[in-house]
Amino acid sequence: MKAYPIKQLYEEMAFIAYHLHWSHHELMNMDHRERRKWCEEISNINRVLDGAPANPFDLGRKTG
Repeated sequence: MKAYPIKQLYEEMAFIAYHLHWSHHELMNMDHRERRKWCEEISNINRVLDGAPANPFDLGRKTG
């Protein structure tokens, strides 16, 4: 079994905590998939707020 890279775990936690102000305990209780989903949603919001054009090569991103 391969462990999740600790550096990436802290990057995800810091990103979510910075934007949503969730506690360390709340973030550690999430599984990897849920943390990644929240990171994706925050990034989508930031792209909209920044007025960034849609990227047709980003297959994981919602459009419209």
